[in-house]
Amino acid sequence: MSDSNMKDGDFVRNFSIMIGALVLLTIVIYIFANSIGGAHTATKTADASAVAERIQPVGKLHLAGAVAGSAVATAQAADGAGTYNAACAACHGTGAAGAPKVGDKAAWAPRIKQGNATLYDHAIKGYQGKTGFMPAKGGQAQLADDAVKAAVDHMVAGSK
Repeated sequence: MSDSNMKDGDFVRNFSIMIGALVLLTIVIYIFANSIGGAHTATKTADASAVAERIQPVGKLHLAGAVAGSAVATAQAADGAGTYNAACAACHGTGAAGAPKVGDKAAWAPRIKQGNATLYDHAIKGYQGKTGFMPAKGGQAQLADDAVKAAVDHMVAGSK
């Protein structure tokens, strides 16, 4: 063999030196990172009440009907036109998904004939008919039942 060929012993020795150097470098980086970041994280978590105060929500959401008899639910129920405009007009104003348009007396007549109780039930619980689909509460699960009933009354009144 020539001197240019590396012997197995030389390879193992050089490889061991390289691994040792990498382990030493890793330890130095670890110590350096802890000296910089260690104190910083300790001060952040020291006061849990300060953290809780910083992450408080900006506002609170009150859903209609969440509190039975609340003023919001009562006002919403009394405003059938408002509920219709907010939740029902997308389908009942355009006829989407087979919804009868408000004012279309021919489309509403058989439905009105079934009675308000059936209309309320279909509007609140949802209904799959031959001509279309009515999602429960028009897809607005947060609506109070009384608000849905008021919207139904509004649509019926405009379709007689």
